[in-house]
Amino acid sequence: MNSSVPYLVKAMKEWIQDNGFTPYLVISAHATNVEVPMEHVKDGKIVLNISPSAVRDFYASEQGLGFSGRFSGVAREIFSPLDAVEGIFAKENGRGMWFSGQPEPNPSGPDEGGIIKPKLKLVK
Repeated sequence: MNSSVPYLVKAMKEWIQDNGFTPYLVISAHATNVEVPMEHVKDGKIVLNISPSAVRDFYASEQGLGFSGRFSGVAREIFSPLDAVEGIFAKENGRGMWFSGQPEPNPSGPDEGGIIKPKLKLVK
């Protein structure tokens, strides 16, 4: 099944903008294949304004998220694979959606015939 991340990012971006707020995207900057201006990275993350007034040609696809933006007056192409996207939120109130980076659940269930055994430890 395809990742839900690009669909959710596009929906949240639209919802945030429809409410008159500014959508911000949080990306793990040190993940593989991330292309962001490293001089703006703080604590391994970069927070990007993705409103229409701040970026051009925004896209969200199965390959990742990308757009063109200006940083300190210099035009840059930004790209993030889906696994590096940590969340999207409204700058003004913090409401949004966060992605855990956890793998999709296995629809076939546990490997041991559907029986989940407790993992307890005796403490003396």
